[in-house]
Amino acid sequence: MPATERLPRGVRFGYGSGSVATGAFGTVPGLMLLPYLTDSLGIAALAAGFIVFAPKAWDVVLNPIAGRISDRTVDPRGPRRPWLLRAGTGLAIGFALLFAAPEMGQYAEAAWVLVLFVACATAYAFFQVPYVSMPAEITDSYDERTRLMTWRVAILAFTIMLAGASAPAIRDAVGGRAGYRVMGLAMAAIILLGVVSAYLGTRRAPVTAPHPGAGTLRDQLRIVATADDFRHLLTTFVVQALATGCMLAGVDYLASDVLGRDGATTILFVCFVGPALVLTPAWSALGTRIGKKRGYTASSVVLAVGALLAATAQSAPVALVYAAVVLVGVGYAGCQVFPMAMLPDAASVDARRTGSSRVGVYTGVWTAGETLGLALGPGVFALVLALGGYRSSTGGDVAQPDSALTAITLGFSVLPAALIILSLLWLRRYSLDAGAVDVAADPAPEGIA
Repeated sequence: MPATERLPRGVRFGYGSGSVATGAFGTVPGLMLLPYLTDSLGIAALAAGFIVFAPKAWDVVLNPIAGRISDRTVDPRGPRRPWLLRAGTGLAIGFALLFAAPEMGQYAEAAWVLVLFVACATAYAFFQVPYVSMPAEITDSYDERTRLMTWRVAILAFTIMLAGASAPAIRDAVGGRAGYRVMGLAMAAIILLGVVSAYLGTRRAPVTAPHPGAGTLRDQLRIVATADDFRHLLTTFVVQALATGCMLAGVDYLASDVLGRDGATTILFVCFVGPALVLTPAWSALGTRIGKKRGYTASSVVLAVGALLAATAQSAPVALVYAAVVLVGVGYAGCQVFPMAMLPDAASVDARRTGSSRVGVYTGVWTAGETLGLALGPGVFALVLALGGYRSSTGGDVAQPDSALTAITLGFSVLPAALIILSLLWLRRYSLDAGAVDVAADPAPEGIA
């Protein structure tokens, strides 16, 4: 039985430190890989978009399998923790090699990136799915899960700022392809730090042996697909991940081609993530007062408004663009806290009602959806670049036509804002609140299986 009381602070921090790994891997490829392919290796935008997307599409298939395997893992350390160390170490090694392609022909270099990114995506699936599954098993408290996610998102925000600001700075300081290689090694070290910290930090967390539901993975997926609240929440989150992926892919292009300022990529990232470090607890407190669903809606609206303001990037003072990105960051903090706190609610309600745990399968489907959204983001942004006539090169600093600058701006601002607003159509249908979760946590009434 998961603990109902407050978790020790060390466990909260230990669990949250896993976001160092997920934040670094979730941020840096989305920020740096597309520019690396188009502006360093000289690969055309559409082909580069495919290379970024294909490994993530593989993850969509793999994540539910990873969840099913972790559900059925038997280990005295718990079913999830061993995977943190195994897969996390492999992820760090793969990432160190991702940006280290030797001088070869263009096709061989593209193949190197594709193969290594597939390897990284595979390792990430077996780290991320068990990691995200853990909150539903270490506490059954509706509010404690929100507090746990507050730690996670705060550390995630710090990592995004650290990785997102330092990765381009390291690349630019070293210069050329060597800069990408050094950056890859530095980010791999950060990933490994998060992996080891999460593994050691959760050793005092309550260990719950899941009771996997009967049937094949296909049977489990079919049951999960009938969970209306989970399906609505997942759709909301996937559409928003697509929006975030577009913005993340566009940061370096917006900074270099539209704003035309040295160091603007780092400044944009600090503007984006800085507010989250301060306001994540505030979103958590607001959610406790008005409910997670209303908090999620409010943060989504703030994010969309900030994105729309960024549409002025080609003509407005640069300070206004930075302010718009700050507003995006304020909303993004809430858009991470709330859905990640709502996911274990949906999974645990199912487990309490049926007597069978499908937490790993739920989480596998969830991370598959998130991965799909974040993968489609750079792919969609690459398509927008291609439609705008973006010019790839092997040396950078190529003058872009006005149509490409407009495409960069719209792909970073109006498109993500429209997706965020669209996602709220599904969030409206989500119905679980504290009362529903607390009822599900009680023993099933007579006559209910």
